[in-house]
Amino acid sequence: MNEDRIKGNWTQFKGKVKEQWGKLTDDDMDVIAGKRDQMLGKLQERHGLAKEAAEDQLNHWERANPDFRWD
Repeated sequence: MNEDRIKGNWTQFKGKVKEQWGKLTDDDMDVIAGKRDQMLGKLQERHGLAKEAAEDQLNHWERANPDFRWD
């Protein structure tokens, strides 16, 4: 997948991410920038989740949004 498509994919889905995890800020979204490992870290930080809980929530979100691809 080329870089423009990844960026477009992230732009399309970051609204859904913010709906799911409302404590994430616009600055967090810029840091995450479509990277799964960054997303896990921000979920743990902002929502006070253990690593396993963040992973479970993210896996559930990924199943609900199969068209999304991480960078």
